[in-house]
Amino acid sequence: MSNTKQYEPPRVWTWDAENGGEWAKTNRPIAGATHKATLPRGKHPLQIYSLGTPNGQKVTIMAEELLAIGETGAEYDAHLIRIGDGEQFSSGFVEVNPNSKIPALFDTDTGSRVFESGSILLYLAEKFGHFLPKDAAARTEVLNWLFWLQGSAPYLGGGFGHFYAYAPEKFEYPINRFTMEVKRQMDVLDRELAEHRYLGGDEYSIADIATWPWYGNLVLGEAYGAGEFLQVESYKNLRRWAKEILERPAVQRGRIVNRTSGEPSEQLHERHDASDFDLKTQDKLATETTV
Repeated sequence: MSNTKQYEPPRVWTWDAENGGEWAKTNRPIAGATHKATLPRGKHPLQIYSLGTPNGQKVTIMAEELLAIGETGAEYDAHLIRIGDGEQFSSGFVEVNPNSKIPALFDTDTGSRVFESGSILLYLAEKFGHFLPKDAAARTEVLNWLFWLQGSAPYLGGGFGHFYAYAPEKFEYPINRFTMEVKRQMDVLDRELAEHRYLGGDEYSIADIATWPWYGNLVLGEAYGAGEFLQVESYKNLRRWAKEILERPAVQRGRIVNRTSGEPSEQLHERHDASDFDLKTQDKLATETTV
């Protein structure tokens, strides 16, 4: 192992606003709003403020799953928050999430703000009574996996993904360190899914909804361009689970909401009505017809 230069930590750390690569302008060591702006408010009970990252996909998939089983109270407006432009630091967003991270939810029925994606999934599961078992033992097992994901995903996104795909410089040690952990995590999931159809048991739950946007996308080759590097084909049970969940219509809808990257047909920047998906499909068909 060798580095072209050795970093020596200073006695006292100071913030270099120009250092940090692609996301340098959105990362800072202080909290709070940088500017005043009011968040938009739509007509539905649930107001989601997000971007179609894995964490954002969790919440829109959950809302679509609830609507798919007839929970009309889960109708939602999904407003796009462009984190690259710093919209998460507006005064309106900070009121909903003082941590300035997407996704955030405001429930107009209860006047509740809900932030942190895992908390939003749990909130919606409890509010509507779906995708979280009532039996204490089964509920605990699902929550085990929900909290596992909330603790593990930062190693994948902020660790592996950052150093492998986004860091302005590539260094062997951090890439090796986080690759080892991500592969260990995939092995954890693969072993669990050898025993059960879904995470936490044989019923689809918020544990699967939380985990699929991260590890499902990863093993299906949709994250960081790292499929071959991580040898994702070797995780047979994890891939079986990932493919099965992708076949769910609610997942196919929820995964494209607030998405601004990838193929245009895979992007629905905002969602304010179920018909928005139909319009998206019509646009896709029109484009394919004219090509």
